[in-house]
Amino acid sequence: MILEQINGPEELKALPPEDLKILAQEIRTFLIEKISHTGGHLASNLGVVELTIALFKTLNLPEDKVIWDVGHQSYTHKILSGRMAEFDELRQYGGLSGFPKRKESPYDSFDTGHSSTSISAGLGIALGRDIRGEDYRVVSVIGDGALTGGMAYEALNNAARMKKNFIIVLNDNKMSISENVGGMSRYLNGLRTGSGYNDLKKSVADALDRIPVVGTAMIDKIKRTKNSIKQLFIPGMLFENMGITYLGPVDGHNIQALCKVLREAQKLDHAVLVHVMTKKGKGYRPAEKNPSYFHGVGPFDIKTGKSLSAQTNPSYTDVFSRKLCQLGEEHPELVAVTAAMPDGTGLAAFGKKFPDRFFDVGIAEAHAVTSAAGMAAAGGMTGAAMALAAVLVFLRYRAVAQKQFGGISGDLAGCFLQKAELWMLAALAACSLLSGVTG
Repeated sequence: MILEQINGPEELKALPPEDLKILAQEIRTFLIEKISHTGGHLASNLGVVELTIALFKTLNLPEDKVIWDVGHQSYTHKILSGRMAEFDELRQYGGLSGFPKRKESPYDSFDTGHSSTSISAGLGIALGRDIRGEDYRVVSVIGDGALTGGMAYEALNNAARMKKNFIIVLNDNKMSISENVGGMSRYLNGLRTGSGYNDLKKSVADALDRIPVVGTAMIDKIKRTKNSIKQLFIPGMLFENMGITYLGPVDGHNIQALCKVLREAQKLDHAVLVHVMTKKGKGYRPAEKNPSYFHGVGPFDIKTGKSLSAQTNPSYTDVFSRKLCQLGEEHPELVAVTAAMPDGTGLAAFGKKFPDRFFDVGIAEAHAVTSAAGMAAAGGMTGAAMALAAVLVFLRYRAVAQKQFGGISGDLAGCFLQKAELWMLAALAACSLLSGVTG
């Protein structure tokens, strides 16, 4: 078994290309087996196996730094960095964390738990590197869903100012940024990620720049023409227009293609975004068919994909969902707002029943709360009370998380999310009662 021979990047780098494909299969088998017993984040980790292998293959870890957005897709990263034996204790007290954790390993360069943070964190590490005069690579991995968070765009805006290498890997598992448009896309991708393309582009620009008077004007003219053509054919021009070189899209399950584009990205002396197309749940049919369910799953039967723990009583989320739908019938002014979590928050049923009063704003919590406050200001005190309840719970949650746990994790967020649901429901009930009393 190849996987048992891997204790770190050096063993992986020594493997021939054909063994890397076998290694990817073995990692998937390992993840499915272990998570079926312990529970954990399955679909997201199955989707980034080849990407993680390529990062370990092309980078000099742990000297180079990889920052995983959210961090629930870092299981392969933990396996390849020598922590495979600890997976029996995954997410158990005193055991292996389900997220990157600096105290756990020098390969974990940043503690993560919330989405849309990896570009900001990576940019900070890169700037710290430059201030200290050090020389290592920094790679931030972010998903297409996390890229909807406003913080990510703030970070991109600042990353464009970088004068040294900084790599952003966009893990796109829903084709939400741009679509691969067949042969032309593959041709342009091959051209732009070719080993000589960027070197040639720089050489031509340097040569023209040395021509007195007209050289600079020629460069500007070429850039304008080139950008007009790229606007027609090349996806990702949003990033190019911000000053970030765009490479891709590239097949996220082709290790050789990934290694090629990552090596090209490392040659650039500024920020570069590598657009990687992956399939969530890759290699396990139940997870491919239902990636949302297998995003965070308890122990399950591998053959069927069904949960091993039968639920006899409704959960808090189930109760909240049914009651909210009932209240939606009684109160036509009632709305529901979620930040890319309609299923996890129990709001999916409300959204199906009242689509005009349901708003999924993506991973943009600040916008969610503020827009809810705006709707409340336009329509009465019920929405305001619910928004206030959510804000108060969040503030309490943050204080407790920092004091007792040293920070916010995804698992901890789930616990407090249910508390937020209950308090919002209580606020709604109180407003309904007061409305009846005062009316």
